[in-house]
Amino acid sequence: MNAHWNPYVGRRMSRRELLQTASAGFGSLALSGLLDEEARGAPHPLAVRTPHFEPKAKRVIFLFMHGGPSQVDTFDYKPLLQRDHGKPLPFARPKVVSSETFNLLQSPWEFRQHGQSGMWVSELFPEVARFVDDICFIKSMHGSNSRHGGALLEMHTGSDTFVRPSMGSWITYGLGTENQSMPGFLTICPTQSHGGANNYSSAFLPAPYAGTSIGAVGIPAREARIPFIANQETPRDIQRMEIDYIQELNREQLAATGPDRALEGRIESFELAFRMQSEAPQLQDISGESPATLKLYGLDDPITEDFGRQCLMARRFSERGVRFVQVSHTYKWDQHSRLRRDHAQNAREVDKPIAALLTDLKARGLLRDTLVLWGGEFGRTPTAQGSDGRDHNPEAFTMWLAGGGVKAGLPYGATDDYGYYAVENKVHFHDLHATILHLLGLDHTRLTYRYAGRNFRLTDVHGRVVREILA
Repeated sequence: MNAHWNPYVGRRMSRRELLQTASAGFGSLALSGLLDEEARGAPHPLAVRTPHFEPKAKRVIFLFMHGGPSQVDTFDYKPLLQRDHGKPLPFARPKVVSSETFNLLQSPWEFRQHGQSGMWVSELFPEVARFVDDICFIKSMHGSNSRHGGALLEMHTGSDTFVRPSMGSWITYGLGTENQSMPGFLTICPTQSHGGANNYSSAFLPAPYAGTSIGAVGIPAREARIPFIANQETPRDIQRMEIDYIQELNREQLAATGPDRALEGRIESFELAFRMQSEAPQLQDISGESPATLKLYGLDDPITEDFGRQCLMARRFSERGVRFVQVSHTYKWDQHSRLRRDHAQNAREVDKPIAALLTDLKARGLLRDTLVLWGGEFGRTPTAQGSDGRDHNPEAFTMWLAGGGVKAGLPYGATDDYGYYAVENKVHFHDLHATILHLLGLDHTRLTYRYAGRNFRLTDVHGRVVREILA
């Protein structure tokens, strides 16, 4: 074939070029028609969507304790662990462990019963203990990975081995968001380790469903801001003209090349960023909060100020229609040693702010349709690592939920006599994800996205709704 009159000789053709040239271009014509029909029917990516059934919750606030809080030192009281301190574990350890541990280690903290439900809580959490009658404690959580990186990914995305969309992204994809001038998924001071941005990315879901980070680990919450949100140099009408021109060029490119998810996501990100300029600065400005509210969250105390500010921001964002907000107490709960000192310090930093968030949500009538989730990526062993530490334990740990349609004052599931294994009504991360989606009115088996030739979902091929905890 003569390359002089055929420009495709000597080089590889793309699939789009093949459709444009083969059979007089009829393949390309048919494809364009199908894609144009699909595009005309596609709603705004963050538009509010109808759930599969009547929801109990409208939004989620996830209080993430990065590192792995010890269940046997917080909410899972084990009298035999106290009695048998220093003795060997009377049964076999898991085949795969993170590190070597030795004899049983009693909790340094006393447990007491609280509320009408008589829930056991250690003295680490005196403020949260006042709310046990509003909380459902899942004491039989378990995961599949004993390392932080895999465990974080599994908790956030449902997979500990592949890059998958995060829970917040799936929820925003399924429901959209009530505030079109804000992202549907915000994460405050997120971790940059153990998977980093993969824990809040949208992966193969369209870009608008990715988590928008506000600050990062190591940045004080008072300095955490959505970057470049204010433009003091260019008047708003000029910005609108600039964006309109850029969008015109982008759409011309789309018309020439056909649907392009990356470019479509970029177009939407420009529009969202423009809208956010009028909404986000107000939401991030807490100067209008009353002195009583600031004190309630502990902003007057250097110990609680940082996490308290994050919790206050979570309430403000949720109140204004953001679908999923994550607050991270980042990588502080990994006590392989110095358990007494560090777990005590960690609890002091978060206890009062968490209680304040629950108080504030209840007072504003938001708790009934806001699901608050607390927990880490795994628990700790009841056996000692060194003389004052506990190793990773994905075999059993406690997470709790409040509001949003869960039964209040309920302890669900149980561990063995020493808290090493979940043994009764076990709940895997897949089950937790399925249950959270159910509370939001979403069937986890129907919330799917087609990618690379197959349908994906948050729970993959697993997961059951834990109906026993539903109110």
